[in-house]
Amino acid sequence: MIMMDKILKSIDHIPAFPITIMKVREMLRDEDYSVNAMVNLIKYDQAMAANIMKMGNSAYFGSRQRIGTLRDAVIYLGRNNLIRIVQTAGVSRFFKHKGRGYVEKANELWEHSVAVALMSQILSRKVLKGEDDKLYLAALLHDVGKTVMGEFVYDSFEEISRMVAEEGYSFLEAEKKVIGIDHAELGGKIAEKWNFPKEIVDALTYHHRPDYMEQNNNVTAWLVYLADQVCMLMGVTGGFDGLAHRGVSDVMHKFEFYEKDLEQGMITLTEDLEHAKDVLGIV
Repeated sequence: MIMMDKILKSIDHIPAFPITIMKVREMLRDEDYSVNAMVNLIKYDQAMAANIMKMGNSAYFGSRQRIGTLRDAVIYLGRNNLIRIVQTAGVSRFFKHKGRGYVEKANELWEHSVAVALMSQILSRKVLKGEDDKLYLAALLHDVGKTVMGEFVYDSFEEISRMVAEEGYSFLEAEKKVIGIDHAELGGKIAEKWNFPKEIVDALTYHHRPDYMEQNNNVTAWLVYLADQVCMLMGVTGGFDGLAHRGVSDVMHKFEFYEKDLEQGMITLTEDLEHAKDVLGIV
């Protein structure tokens, strides 16, 4: 299909994934990482350094006195907060003013992406007994395909919507039928271009249907799916497609995640997302 060929060619022009993020992730794998080495790495990415300073001084992190240097911010925030901030700040550049065709407001897709990332960590603490930065990154990027496909979906939105409303297609199936590729599959191809590990590639590719994976033991993909579903149930949808996707009924049972856990997770996410929106300037 001509449209699909145009889309696939367009990903050749996507900027490289920020090398600072990959280096920070690598450095933070060692719990005894050097603060000085970390500062020397981050300081060359001005946008990222500014975000770290901003967040270090935000009310959410509760500093009692103003943090004046990048080194102090790195020490104060600590490993877990630092990796989350670095990944969020780095990924945001791919979502600014993107997603036309899926969303009404420019920030809607970015807000959804942040919400799914935050929810993934709430689930991770329950299921994996701790936070997982690889899961956070996969969740943050799960809809990156929409940033490329937005214009194409915009031009075909009427036909896609008709197929969903009248013919019983899911939005993903209608995308594939009309355009030749869906946003999840395209997201996986973008992740491949960035040389991400297969675990993350599959998490993006199958974030609506993890049951379609050849190997069904990719916990990252399943948790991204569940986090995405919870956010859509809460109305943080990331676009007009919303809940027009097929569900996987046994996912909560798969992780022994019960209704009370879901309710508590939603409460925690509401609080975390409000703090994140304030710090990130999402309106």
